[in-house]
Amino acid sequence: MAVAGMIAGMALGFAGYFGGFGAFLLVAALGAVGFVVGRFLQGDLELGDFFRTRDDRRR
Repeated sequence: MAVAGMIAGMALGFAGYFGGFGAFLLVAALGAVGFVVGRFLQGDLELGDFFRTRDDRRR
């Protein structure tokens, strides 16, 4: 995980340096989306986790 974090940090650094702040935000947002999709495909997340009401989470 440390290597993946280092690669993500380097990608954000390059995007910020060469593309400006807008590119930095785009790379960060796409990285977050990729992370969530990856966790979903691994089975660590379920789609219902995002759409449950607060009352359902307490049970």
